[in-house]
Amino acid sequence: MKLSDRFDLFHLLMLALALGGALVLGFSGSGSSAVVTGTSRQLEQDLAYRARIAFLRDVYAPVEELMTQGRDQQALLKLAEIARRYPGEGYGLLLRGRILHRLGAVEQAAAAYAEAVRKNPDFVDAQAPLSARQEIAALLETELQPVRQRAVGQGKSPSARRALSDLRYLQSRLAGGCE
Repeated sequence: MKLSDRFDLFHLLMLALALGGALVLGFSGSGSSAVVTGTSRQLEQDLAYRARIAFLRDVYAPVEELMTQGRDQQALLKLAEIARRYPGEGYGLLLRGRILHRLGAVEQAAAAYAEAVRKNPDFVDAQAPLSARQEIAALLETELQPVRQRAVGQGKSPSARRALSDLRYLQSRLAGGCE
């Protein structure tokens, strides 16, 4: 092969440099860099999770404040306002379920809780910062039997059957079942 002009020589030199660089990069990494990358990735995930929790608490603080004041109707309105900005957010659905349960709307509360847990299974984890495990267990303890009676009774209410399905889903999630 005769290298007659500078253009061919330049390309050959660039090809050699590229191959050399690829070899250096390929063989210079050690096994510890993979561990460092894995550790960095886990750290980033933990930081993102904590930032998300702080963000959710900040966004939904007005709703929680209204709830502590006993102003559940206003809390629902504020929640609807926030839901327009962040539609389908699991924590908003969880708060909706909490408010509806306090207002006695058991079937709607069960639907909201079930949808929240479907979006974020951490809500039934006892160690999670935003856990609602105890309140969901209390809902199941007090309302599962009455809803079951309405669902299979003479009227066979379709809304009660949906609520029973949601309550059974929540019961399975509390028991450690998967979807």
